[in-house]
Amino acid sequence: MADTSTPLKAREHARAQAGTVAETMPTIPASAAKNLPSGVGPQDVLWDETIPGGGYSSRILPRGARLRLTNLKGDACANVLFYNADRPIERLNVADTVKVQWNAYLGKGKLLLSDMGRVLMSIMDDTCGQHDTFCGASNVKTNAAKYGDGTNSGPHPNARDRFLLALARYGLGRRDVMPNINLFKQVRIETDGSTTFMEHSSKPNDHVELRAEMNILIVVANTPHVLDHRPTYNCTPLRLTAWRGPVTTMDDPIRNTNPENIRAFENVEDYFLTATPLSGARL
Repeated sequence: MADTSTPLKAREHARAQAGTVAETMPTIPASAAKNLPSGVGPQDVLWDETIPGGGYSSRILPRGARLRLTNLKGDACANVLFYNADRPIERLNVADTVKVQWNAYLGKGKLLLSDMGRVLMSIMDDTCGQHDTFCGASNVKTNAAKYGDGTNSGPHPNARDRFLLALARYGLGRRDVMPNINLFKQVRIETDGSTTFMEHSSKPNDHVELRAEMNILIVVANTPHVLDHRPTYNCTPLRLTAWRGPVTTMDDPIRNTNPENIRAFENVEDYFLTATPLSGARL
């Protein structure tokens, strides 16, 4: 064990840790990230971070950016929220995402829609195809009932409180936490309306790749799904990698898939005719 008995020895020990790489941590600078998606150069990387089970993170990404979420060991649960970074009163609306697309099961080519009829993110690629739009996030009571404790300071933190920690960095709070999407965990709706949590929804290294159609604030909590019936707190690391990309063009195939998609993109394009440029963001 290192000798930290005096301030000078503690400083020496702390400085000796420089360059240490842990399994879960942000990559700083982001351009030093390894094992990038094909075609992505280090100079284009905006964000690279691996979140442990029970961890959380947030970031503002510019319009056109790509974000890949990777389920490294197959048992991550990415509880995600999205906001218009320039005007966070506009945010993900799961009900409209499902209703407008006539489909509650997300996958490649689907959209994540705001409460103002605009596209926040498009799903560019998806090797999993098993995601939950129904059940929302765990809270302190659900985790306490399952694990004996669900507080942020305990060993079994819940998704809603992790969201609050992440949102506080941007001046947002409890009233800004809305229903979320859970990536890499499937919940099936049965014919009688009941819900069935599907175990083993994802495999190691499954990924979802999203494209930002607006300037986006993303908030992620990597915590067990609220319906996960296992008595132990099971959640494995989640990698987030974002890079610069072009803004969606008028001939984009996802944009032109159907009338609903076209209208949602038209609403975005109309918004940016007069929108104030992104300012003060961590890009």
